[in-house]
Amino acid sequence: MFSNVSGFLFDLNGTMVNDMPYHIQAWYNKIIELGGTLSLEEMKHQCYGKNDELLERVFPGKYTMEEKIKLGNDKEALYRIEFKPHLKLIDGLEQFLNKANEKNIKMAIGSAAINENINYVIDNLNIRNHFSAIVSANDVIKSKPHPETFLKCAQQLALNPNECIVFEDTPKGVECALNAGMKAIVILGEHSAEEFAVYKNVVKLVANYEEIQF
Repeated sequence: MFSNVSGFLFDLNGTMVNDMPYHIQAWYNKIIELGGTLSLEEMKHQCYGKNDELLERVFPGKYTMEEKIKLGNDKEALYRIEFKPHLKLIDGLEQFLNKANEKNIKMAIGSAAINENINYVIDNLNIRNHFSAIVSANDVIKSKPHPETFLKCAQQLALNPNECIVFEDTPKGVECALNAGMKAIVILGEHSAEEFAVYKNVVKLVANYEEIQF
């Protein structure tokens, strides 16, 4: 599975930390507060890409960019408060990162999260030293499923796309990897295995990193 692989590219939310329920709930509360009518299940499928893109999908043309940025930042502040007591790496990830380092695998984070959220996770968990590159929502023009995020990760690691494997938890993230010409390992959480069946770049579906051997 990892033959000819020199780089591991990790999504953050739901892939490294099990925080997607907190993001979904925080967004759901904000959307309802703003007069939206999405169900919690529908909200789950809207939780991808940049915050302003999400708001535009739910409320097309309603808010200016400045307003969308503020609403997104308000939601992120709520998420960080609610999730802090539960902040921990997904099972097996700490050992997985250590083994990757031993094998000289280059690693990067490619996430649609804002810088504040990425820093919040990696600094509170003291794992910044594992990553040679970080690409956030602030660093791309087009977010997932557009391949820019993962292509920038590969570029910053000085690797070709086919030398990288992506770790993701959402269909849109796996589609991003596919568009970048990369294989993907799926961490199952909020999405079912069936939702990934259409993506031919998926090489493995797991509940956590304890199930990945290399």
